[in-house]
Amino acid sequence: MIRVAIADDQAVVRMGLRALLEREPGMECVGEAADGTAALALMRRTRPDVLLLDIRMPGMDGLATLRAIAEDPALRRARIVVVTTFAVDEYVFAALQAGASGFVLKDGAPDELVSAVRVVAAGEALLSPAITRKVIGLFGRHGTEPVEGLETLTPREREMAAWVATGRSNEEIAKELVISPDTVRTHVSRAMVKLRARDRAQLVVFAMRAGLTIPT
Repeated sequence: MIRVAIADDQAVVRMGLRALLEREPGMECVGEAADGTAALALMRRTRPDVLLLDIRMPGMDGLATLRAIAEDPALRRARIVVVTTFAVDEYVFAALQAGASGFVLKDGAPDELVSAVRVVAAGEALLSPAITRKVIGLFGRHGTEPVEGLETLTPREREMAAWVATGRSNEEIAKELVISPDTVRTHVSRAMVKLRARDRAQLVVFAMRAGLTIPT
C-alpha cells in the first residue's frame, strides 16, 4: 500500500486529489494540509511514502516545506511530487535543489498523477523531457559546482549519471548504448551510493551541478 499525503491551499484541489487516490488500488490518502506548516506536522505524524505538494501556499510555501523535510532525518525517506499550475519555470530548478522527486501539472490527466505517485514511491524520478531541458538550461547559466564524491565515480558511472541527467529511463539509456537495462541500473545505483543521492532526481541535480556530459 502506497501511503500518500496532500498539501495544497485549495480545498477543491485537495478533495479532487483525495478522491482520485482513494479509488486507486494499492493507494491510500493519510491526510491533507492547507499550508506548509500543517504539511510538515502531517508528515511527522503520518510518515507517508509520498507527499503531493503545491509550491505556492500561504505562510510556509512549498519550497520552504521541501527544505524542512530534507533537513529532518526522520522524513528523508519520503518522496515529494510537486503538483502545480505553473509549467516549467524557476520553481522547477529550486524544487529539484530542495529535494523534489517529480513534477505534475494540476490540469494534467488523472492517470499521469497516479503514475507519478507510483514512480516516485519506487524511488525513481519523474522528470519529463521538457522539464529536463529547462533544468539543463538553468544549470548552464549557473555554471558548475563541486560535488562531493564525484572523484570516486568510475568513467562508466560518470557517463551513466550524465545520461540520467538527460531525463532518459534505464531502458532508454540501454537502447542508446546497446547494453542491458540491468547493466545501466547497476552503474546508476553505484553512482547514487557514491554521491549519496537520495533518489534519481537528486542524481540528476548532482550530475548537472558537476557539468557531466555524455561522451561524444
